[in-house]
Amino acid sequence: MEEFISKMLVSDLIPIIFVMALGYFAGKANDFKSGDARILNKLVLDFALPAALFVSIVRADRSMLVENATLSIISLVGLVLLFMLSYFTIQWFFRRTKPEAAVCALIAGSPTIGFLGYAVLDPLYGTGVETGLVIAIVAIVVNAVTIPIGLYLLNAGGGAGADGAPKGNALLSAMKEPVVWVPILAVALVVIGIRVPDEVSPTFDLLAKANSSVAVFAAGLTLSAYAIELDWEVAYNTFFKLVFLPGVFLLAGWAGGLDDQILQMLVLSVALPPAFSGIIISSRFQVYTRTGTSSLAVSVLGFIVAAPTWVYLARLLGS
Repeated sequence: MEEFISKMLVSDLIPIIFVMALGYFAGKANDFKSGDARILNKLVLDFALPAALFVSIVRADRSMLVENATLSIISLVGLVLLFMLSYFTIQWFFRRTKPEAAVCALIAGSPTIGFLGYAVLDPLYGTGVETGLVIAIVAIVVNAVTIPIGLYLLNAGGGAGADGAPKGNALLSAMKEPVVWVPILAVALVVIGIRVPDEVSPTFDLLAKANSSVAVFAAGLTLSAYAIELDWEVAYNTFFKLVFLPGVFLLAGWAGGLDDQILQMLVLSVALPPAFSGIIISSRFQVYTRTGTSSLAVSVLGFIVAAPTWVYLARLLGS
């Protein structure tokens, strides 16, 4: 277990913190203008992330989803219910508006699987089919279900566009976002049974490789514009993301009889820091930015303790 934790720190956590800190100090040193974070966020949200999601999702196939129906059902039901729980409770407890609650749910109620899934799980569990399966299923739910729901709620609640103008029809506006329709397209191809040739992957891979690094750097750059808040709301978001959400999945996966290693990977996947896509959407639409970035910063640091703890508990319960 000590070797496992050491590997996690060296391969996963330290690089994430280093790149985010690099973006943070670059912003503080005024190496980037105030609008540059939005440009980087747009690059990730409209191009790099959709490419990464498309490549990761189409690597799955219909039989994989059917054979692992329990994993798929737990991921779908669990993430959607907890997403909505975050959405409603932040309104009840902290009197947030519906657009703010939608962005909060995208942050506190969603793991950053599309950005860091492979970066975290591959060094620990290898690049086998099981690893790709867990990442693909969680990524499908987060990016083809909860992100569209979040964007719909953001627009339906009166959220403004990047230019401050009303977004019009909420569902139509959400479906226009590449981060929404690209993973839905990928899921449709998987369900229909259309296999995307492996030769196509390199076309998207070059752009997809920029996803994690640019997203983490942009998150640090965004964070540099705001003082980190340590209040009850940030504490609640951190608790919800790092403690409550993976705890629910640990019990659900154990009750569902998931394989020990798949259970570990699922719990670690949902325990990942808040979805960077939520921070990018927050920055792009200027909604819940200060508290959202603070929640991300605290959660990234908390993940250093949460990750090995949840892996240990998953191993203990699984055995």
